[in-house]
Amino acid sequence: MQIPAGQPDPAGAGSGPGVVGSAPAGAGSAPAGGGDGTLEAGGGDGVSAADQTRLSMLVGALEGLRARLAATGFPLDAPGAQAARADRLAALDQLDGYLLPRLRAQAAPLLVVVGGSTGAGKSTLVNSLLGEQVSVPGVLRPTTRAPVLVHHPLDARWFSTDRVLPGLARTSTSTAAAPTARPGAGERGLRLVASEALPRGLALLDAPDVDSVEDANRELASQLFAAADLWLFVTTAARYADAVPWHLLHGAVARRAQVALVVDRVDPGAEAVVGDLRRMMDANGLADAPLFVVPETELVEGLLDEEAIGPVAAWLSDLGADEVGRRAVATATRDGVVDDLVRRAQVLAAAGDEQVAADERLRSAVARAYDDAIVQVRAVTSDGALLRGEVLARWQELVGTSELFRQVESGIGRLRDRAVAFLRGRPVQEPRVEQAIATGLQAVLIDAADGAAERAHATWRADPAGGPLVAGLDLSRSSPGLRASVDAQVRGWQRDVLDLVREQGEERRGAARYVSLGVNALGISLMVLAFSVTGGVTGVEIGIAGGTAVVAQKLLEAVFGDEAVRRLTVTARDRLDERVRDVLGVEAARYTAQLDALGASSADGDALRAAGREVATAARTERTTRPAAPGEPARRGPALRGARPSGAVAGAADQAAPAEPGFWRRLLRRRGGDVRP
Repeated sequence: MQIPAGQPDPAGAGSGPGVVGSAPAGAGSAPAGGGDGTLEAGGGDGVSAADQTRLSMLVGALEGLRARLAATGFPLDAPGAQAARADRLAALDQLDGYLLPRLRAQAAPLLVVVGGSTGAGKSTLVNSLLGEQVSVPGVLRPTTRAPVLVHHPLDARWFSTDRVLPGLARTSTSTAAAPTARPGAGERGLRLVASEALPRGLALLDAPDVDSVEDANRELASQLFAAADLWLFVTTAARYADAVPWHLLHGAVARRAQVALVVDRVDPGAEAVVGDLRRMMDANGLADAPLFVVPETELVEGLLDEEAIGPVAAWLSDLGADEVGRRAVATATRDGVVDDLVRRAQVLAAAGDEQVAADERLRSAVARAYDDAIVQVRAVTSDGALLRGEVLARWQELVGTSELFRQVESGIGRLRDRAVAFLRGRPVQEPRVEQAIATGLQAVLIDAADGAAERAHATWRADPAGGPLVAGLDLSRSSPGLRASVDAQVRGWQRDVLDLVREQGEERRGAARYVSLGVNALGISLMVLAFSVTGGVTGVEIGIAGGTAVVAQKLLEAVFGDEAVRRLTVTARDRLDERVRDVLGVEAARYTAQLDALGASSADGDALRAAGREVATAARTERTTRPAAPGEPARRGPALRGARPSGAVAGAADQAAPAEPGFWRRLLRRRGGDVRP
């Protein structure tokens, strides 16, 4: 019995075979041809050059969106990242597996994906419609591992290439060679079966269970539905309200996919489920979707009774005969997918913004930690604090400060003369002072680096995006090679200082004071002075550190003069700061390298938004200038097993909708929507 969509079955539709909803009618045949990946030209398909140009613009915009999606990852656990990853993959699958191939080959056969719940009888339904065993049903679950695509022999080239579902390897078999055993667990290809029973221009794909116990099967089922022009969704009287199938159907509604439902294995007395299912469909955006009822019957040689599948067979046969109707279905689904991609682009752009924000937040945490370490090193090496302990003792050995400090207040000239005279007669102690300076400076740098590593690690670990990045990595402490790196940089800085003194001394090569003191003693004096350059310890101050700096300053001024000493001190300080930044920059890079490897900073939300807007604009232009579908008269072609002429389904004649050409075109005009950026 056939009942108008959106109304319950007053007579108990489950009592026999029938359709609850609307059925297409019409005739015609799809053109043959091979999908070579290029857009079809006008002419035989009724596509003008201007229409072709607009389609090319839409394809170009979609290719641009695809490139942007491929370049955009969501590696950080930022808000919305998990959903964005799945959404991005789904969008790429739809572009590669359905939308771009469909736009490039509009004359390709209409792909009807038959899918649904576990045990719903999908394979049995496909076999029964064709009147031969092409897909293997069975009691073991999951039965359908490798999906089976059935097509007319003359349509083979549409599916033998990777025009659609490029990720699935093809194997071709004849009907007679169809397997009689359950496919192996590793089989994940697409099996192509040619059948004369199927009208040209129509293909049936038997998909795995949408609620399979195997994750791979569920994912494959979703992928196949995403590549469908038309869904034939099969459920049972016992499982029609299950959550998993309805989750998939809600996705179909969101992108305006064309859907028909089959409720299978309806026992006598269970007719109420049909009305309940129709009410659920009406409430969930499927009010216009046809609903077919297949009663529970005994199988004969593995096939359902012809009368039980008659309405489904007639519906598909009418659609297979109507070329314009098939194109209307494909166009409606295609438009819905375009709109859905535009919507997804905006959602993914927002997720991309979150990735960039998380990347910047984590980088800023590292920068703050190591910038603070640089400030710490500069403070310790600028305020005279380093001129204590071992450095002070070794300096005293070099200049004999016990006597000189008693002379500090007696005059600058006498201090300078006594220092020069003392150094002339002292044993060479420069290496011991230089080593003490190196050891002290190394300790300061390592302590600052360790503190920065601890702060950066604590911040990342507390951040949802950073926590997974430091898990399993020893980043809470400085790198094992830090000590060697610090030693090399400190020694390098000391060589820099000696080179500065040597270069300055070139102008005073013959000066007695320069010759008598030598490069090493003056270089060490410059190192000491550099450790108090910004701390205010520049005058004759009370305190050991202050006195130490004053001695170094006056020794240098005695040789080079005030202006040269100021310039040398600033340069030595700058060289030290540069090397400190180099050391700590390498340590910080251990963190930022984790972000660099992920590339989250390239998740450009604005670029995705722009790509989505380009698609929306191209789609709107193509639709507003799309020519009206011609009204060719229906031409009857081959019919599926059990099909009767439209309106002649047993028990349905009284309430059947008229089987007139153009049904799909009228229906889809009611359901169509406008694309929005």
